[in-house]
Amino acid sequence: MIPADKKKADANPTKAFFVRMITRDITLEDCIFDLVDNSIDGAWELAGGHPLSLNDKTDLSAYKISIKIEEDRFEISDNCGGITLDDAADYAFTFGRKDDAETENFSIGVYGIGMKRAVFKLGTAIDIRSTYEVDGNSASFRVPINVENWLASGDETWDFDIEEAEHLDQKGVQITVSELTEAAKRSFESPRFIRNLRRAIARDYALHLHRGLVIEVQGTPISGWKIELRQGGDFSPMRAQFEEVMDGEKVFVEILAGMAAPPPNDSEPSDDFDEGQNTSGWYVICNGRIVLAADKTTLTGWGTEGWPQWHPQYTGFMGIIIFSSRRADLLPLTTTKRSVDETSAIYRQFRSKMRETTKEWIAYTNTRKQIREEAIQREEVAKAVPIFEVAIRQEVELPKIAQKPKIPEANVLYTVPRSRLRNLASAFGNINMAYKDVGLRSFEYAFKDLVGDE
Repeated sequence: MIPADKKKADANPTKAFFVRMITRDITLEDCIFDLVDNSIDGAWELAGGHPLSLNDKTDLSAYKISIKIEEDRFEISDNCGGITLDDAADYAFTFGRKDDAETENFSIGVYGIGMKRAVFKLGTAIDIRSTYEVDGNSASFRVPINVENWLASGDETWDFDIEEAEHLDQKGVQITVSELTEAAKRSFESPRFIRNLRRAIARDYALHLHRGLVIEVQGTPISGWKIELRQGGDFSPMRAQFEEVMDGEKVFVEILAGMAAPPPNDSEPSDDFDEGQNTSGWYVICNGRIVLAADKTTLTGWGTEGWPQWHPQYTGFMGIIIFSSRRADLLPLTTTKRSVDETSAIYRQFRSKMRETTKEWIAYTNTRKQIREEAIQREEVAKAVPIFEVAIRQEVELPKIAQKPKIPEANVLYTVPRSRLRNLASAFGNINMAYKDVGLRSFEYAFKDLVGDE
């Protein structure tokens, strides 16, 4: 007989395990971005707009997000409306989104773990303050979290205390984290971390910054990355818009693609070529946030069936696919918002369109080799324009180059004493002539002498 108290296997989670798991596979930078995302959602709601498409004219210039990083302290604050007491008590601090939680319109958050994961990753002494408006008046509260005490209190209760608090200077949220984790301390001590954080914000929030949103780090506002494609002459980028219905909800999709920069004149990268600084590739944007940037992997199709692997020859191509929906769970987001979910139905549906556009550029760079000088002249005519100014066009337009018939070629390889080769180079008038050039020159000389003109 099984005793009555042994008829259930305990499957309850432990706090320690949960904290370790939700913070394990996310970077400090992405944790900070989770907090920025929450502020941006508030700004859009107050402004009365949605990040539907590039045509959206919502003005976000009234809203500011400030990030301050010190060796032993992190703080983020905003004036984006704050968290209400009802939301704090019922939804904002739960681990995971409740089934009855109201969908936040056009939010970037899906799973309901962003804020908790971020602060646990950063440190163990956390103070979250909110000032918001209720019935025309200001109200405030704070949620202090001492992670060590919370873990030590046992796994029976997971709640956090909500306390009275003085008003913040503006209606918004202020999150302060001290007693930093070792990983946070080491990162915050490095000027490189701050520099990389600013660059990532400038890129990933470029669409929000373009609409006037202010994000400052260490008191200095960040200028958004100017996303541009080239047009003019024989070059016209594509810009196509689509509307799909999934699970009863609309999903808006916009694709832009074309030449962001002329392709390299040498398909093999030089010694100083930095692939990390190469902005070519595919960009995926979900509800206004770039979640995948300059991708050249199988995630966006490169190296999959019927699609070649990325090669430096294709440098200069930029493709952007924008997904927007009231329900963020319909978008191809991952929990870290740093990649795409390849199994997403809407993403799979539009991968074929991404492939078609990419193939156009691949074909152009292949045939371009035959008329390189002419191609360079044509490319110089095309000028960079912001993606917001690109006209609607269903297909990318690139120069039509008639492929010349290939002449069979043969490689000639032989070895001679270096002194003899240098003597021959000297006879040609340049003792420093490259070995390859000496070989070609001597072949042309012999051909003309023995065979004559073709």
